[in-house]
Amino acid sequence: MHNWKGVWLCSLFLTFGQLWNGILLAYPLDCKDEQGSYTRCTSISLEKLLDRAIQHAELLYRVSEESCTIFEDNFAPFSLVSQRSRNFNSCYTKGLRLPSSKSEAQQVSDKWLLHSVLVLVQSWIEPFVYLQRTLDTYNSLPGSLVNKTKWVSDKLPSLEQGIVVLIRKMLHEGLITTDFQQSVIEIEPSPEITDSSARDYMILNCFRKDAHKMETFLKLLKCRQIKKLNCY
Repeated sequence: MHNWKGVWLCSLFLTFGQLWNGILLAYPLDCKDEQGSYTRCTSISLEKLLDRAIQHAELLYRVSEESCTIFEDNFAPFSLVSQRSRNFNSCYTKGLRLPSSKSEAQQVSDKWLLHSVLVLVQSWIEPFVYLQRTLDTYNSLPGSLVNKTKWVSDKLPSLEQGIVVLIRKMLHEGLITTDFQQSVIEIEPSPEITDSSARDYMILNCFRKDAHKMETFLKLLKCRQIKKLNCY
């Protein structure tokens, strides 16, 4: 059995002086000029940046669905799979004060939507590092599941940096402050989840849900920025 108690730090002040280090979505995009500056990022259109971020989120969601299916077929008991929708109450990110539905997302500002996507991405980086470690202990683990979870783990930091670029592009800010009050979130598996495979399945399933949120928020942002009307 694996015991995991993580503490994720969600800063009240998110600095956006971070550099985009290479790949957004599996598309090569090197913004560096000869002096090593990333000022060339500003030459990329907002629509193209949003498209790439959306495609990235779509791929993350698709791969997370495939990972859940593989895990269900090999390790998750039927009783757990049949109650999948209930398990969202045990998700590690349930304490984050973010829009919980598309209708709620439509009521918040672009700034808050960008913040929501960034926080979600950052919140899942560490759990996937953990998941890589715990999956190594499984017997007869399908190679496809290993590859997919590793792919997600590798791509989350890329999406994080892509969202940073979007924030700088859309908001023209080097620093964003929010009224997000819960700066430290303690994460513990629910007491009823004592089996390691159940806990790992919960991680995959909860990420699938949050990846869909990222995709939804980014598509809403693009609609607001490009189409302006009928963003429902």
